[in-house]
Amino acid sequence: MVLLVGALGMWLMALPSVAQDQSQSQQDLPKVTVALPTTMQVADAITFTGTVAASQSVDLVARVEGYLEQVYFEDGSFVEEGQLLFTIEPDQYEQNLLLNLAAYRSAEQELERQRAMLAENATSVASLENAQSQRDQAAAQVRLSEINLGYTIVSAPFSGRIGPRLVDPGNLVGASGSPTVIATLDRLQPIYVNFNLNERDALRVREMVRQETEEVVPGVGFAPVYIGLSNETGFPHEGTLDFVSTTVDASTGTIQMRAIFPNYDRLLFPGLFVRVRIPISQPKPTLMVPNLAVGEDQQGRFVLVVGSDDVVQRKAVETGPLEGSLRAITSGISAEDRIVVNGLVNAKVGAKVAPQEQQASSTTSETQ
Repeated sequence: MVLLVGALGMWLMALPSVAQDQSQSQQDLPKVTVALPTTMQVADAITFTGTVAASQSVDLVARVEGYLEQVYFEDGSFVEEGQLLFTIEPDQYEQNLLLNLAAYRSAEQELERQRAMLAENATSVASLENAQSQRDQAAAQVRLSEINLGYTIVSAPFSGRIGPRLVDPGNLVGASGSPTVIATLDRLQPIYVNFNLNERDALRVREMVRQETEEVVPGVGFAPVYIGLSNETGFPHEGTLDFVSTTVDASTGTIQMRAIFPNYDRLLFPGLFVRVRIPISQPKPTLMVPNLAVGEDQQGRFVLVVGSDDVVQRKAVETGPLEGSLRAITSGISAEDRIVVNGLVNAKVGAKVAPQEQQASSTTSETQ
């Protein structure tokens, strides 16, 4: 009995030491932050790169010969439709018009005289016909002079952004009947984005719009298109698909497509590379994790998950589109999985960790 009491006392005295060792062991475990996936309404989408292009572009040229008299625009400025851009010696062509008008009036008077004389048998029909021909030729010269005078004053055919002037005032332009390009004007509202889709993705877009929207673009239909610039998060600019090529490029296996955007703020301009996204399904509940938590190796994309025993596991996943800082996960995890979102360098597959809970929506990560 004495021995039993003594052993019990020694066991009780050892309990604090065992608890202390276990606590110390827990503190030595690497710390990671874990979070449960969040659920969002997300549509399946395809993403790729496109190029911005003007919806209309025209070279402004000098179509008559003369000295460039004056330029009325600043290089790179926005001009309105009908705005005066440059003039080419209009006085010279006004004088030429006046001379041709005088010749026309003289020819008209001669025609009337020949008619009166023919009525009195004082001239021949041939003379009358010759006078009429001279009058018609004079009228043609008047019309040509009016056209040339119009070419001396060049205005903007539409509103847009004009490039730098290519000829300075005082230079001879339009010599020898050859048009001289003075500047180039681009329409930026609306504006185009050109891109190419592989055959598989193009068919997916076509199937989506066939099922869910009325046909607007022949063979494809209406489809929303979203783009984002390199310095922007997500895809804040919304447009619509407005052109699809009728053939597949045999050398690349792609189809040329084009979307149109209103570009109200004129933020988009020709030559920019943009990220393009086209939804190919209606939004549906989708598990989302911080994009930074998704890794990739030779086996594919994966996330690290902490199990109920606090041991790290690797789970292969299929990913969907990016929404802000969150990446859609279409398969591979469940809503109950504790995803490692911070401290990834401390998480080794098969090793035990000390997890700390955190909401996935409050984590921050980089976007692609």
